[in-house]
Amino acid sequence: MTGPINLGDLVPASTPPDKIALIDLLDAERPREYRYRDMERMIRGVARFVAARNYPRASRIGILALNRAEYVAAYFGIMRAGQVAVPINTKLPDATIDYILGDAEVRLVFADAANVARVTGGRPVVSFDDAGANGFMARLDDGPFANFVPQLSDLAQQLYTSGSTGRPKGVPLTHESQLWALRARTTSPDGPRERFIVAAPLFHMNGLFSTKAAFAVGASLVLLPGFTPRDYIEAVARHRVTVLTSVPTMIARMLKETDLMEKLDLRSVRRVVMGSAPITMNLFRKVQDAFPHAVINHTYGTTEAGPAVFGPHPDGLPTPPLALGYPVAGGEVKLVGGADDNEGVLWMRNPSVMGEYHNLPAQTAKALHDGWYISGDVMRRDADGFFYFVGRADDMFNCSGENIYPGEVEKMLEQHPGIHQASVVPLADEERGQMPVAFVVRRPGAELDYAEVRRFALAHAPAYQHPRRVEFLDELPLAGTNKIDRRSLTLRAEANEAARRWSA
Repeated sequence: MTGPINLGDLVPASTPPDKIALIDLLDAERPREYRYRDMERMIRGVARFVAARNYPRASRIGILALNRAEYVAAYFGIMRAGQVAVPINTKLPDATIDYILGDAEVRLVFADAANVARVTGGRPVVSFDDAGANGFMARLDDGPFANFVPQLSDLAQQLYTSGSTGRPKGVPLTHESQLWALRARTTSPDGPRERFIVAAPLFHMNGLFSTKAAFAVGASLVLLPGFTPRDYIEAVARHRVTVLTSVPTMIARMLKETDLMEKLDLRSVRRVVMGSAPITMNLFRKVQDAFPHAVINHTYGTTEAGPAVFGPHPDGLPTPPLALGYPVAGGEVKLVGGADDNEGVLWMRNPSVMGEYHNLPAQTAKALHDGWYISGDVMRRDADGFFYFVGRADDMFNCSGENIYPGEVEKMLEQHPGIHQASVVPLADEERGQMPVAFVVRRPGAELDYAEVRRFALAHAPAYQHPRRVEFLDELPLAGTNKIDRRSLTLRAEANEAARRWSA
């Protein structure tokens, strides 16, 4: 085997030690720059500290903090020591964090000052912000360290699903599974010259994998503590970012800041990577217009089956704008339950698929079948073998006997020149069973009312898909992973209907 074998040690040996590895914008006015030698010292120090505690192999070590350099060092250092990193969503309620700590049997937690008190059960906590003898920097034990050498089944990390429909599920993932995904996805010859930006939270696969991808090619990484559109744009311009990594909703919000987008020099951007949620043609065109010299990559992945499912066509065919790509070599995909083999729920089998949900045998049995992960995502395949996202099987609802996928309606609505974003959810209806209702963000300066939305929908889609109610919002709410929060919109729709509060 070539390349790294421990997920905590990704940096190529050829990377100059004095090259900038990470620019930490926890305080944007006072950026902290870390060279690769600095990050190596921190990571190795974490590994020595964790190893010195003599926990049993594969003990879970939590990280509960906003994005920052210390988070990255803790993540890599935990895995180097042969323990399992457990990034925890800081936006979860205290009771859910307590559940995760107990479910994973977390022995130790690295946290920032805002989250130290949320660690329960008498677990030891190392604070990133404590400058004293018990703080993070004081605990780093510099010196040589021999990395743990994992076998195929040895775990590296345990991520938790968002838990939007119940308690979060633990997803244990091995060193080898994630290294396979990195090898399958990291193909850019310009890697060492690239500068990535990450604002998606590191407790989520999107931000975490982008961070690993940057380190795996010896690139530089600009790291924001979280996402706000103007901070993101200013960081891209100020630090000459070449690769935008994001969730589509983040890019959509960024593009609304037209004054800043026009004012600042963003010509450094050469690649825009969007993943974790579907995109529309409207958004694709806006990204093209904003970054005319950039390649747009729409990626797909899941926590349970990894981020390396689709890629370029092996015959060199250009990927169509809304396609996710062609299945990567070394992985298998199939579509199940549709009218034919070219449409249905996506099943995946590849080396990065999880072995099980942690402590959830019944949920595991529903999600895995003979090594195949059942994604729940409905897709279609075109004549060239490219795959397209249709919608979530569990988001589908029935209106007057017709199946509706919200994503299809949203794509149609966002073709309207006055609509910047749209989100569609079902609302119970006595006559139709359920009916589609829409939350719409207007484009700046657009004059748009419900009558125009209805007229456009009826002219461009089957009648049963047109939204029966519309509310215009300044922006769509986001969940902790920067995806649109459909659950909160569903609750808002119910409240609007009860109060007769829809937009005219």
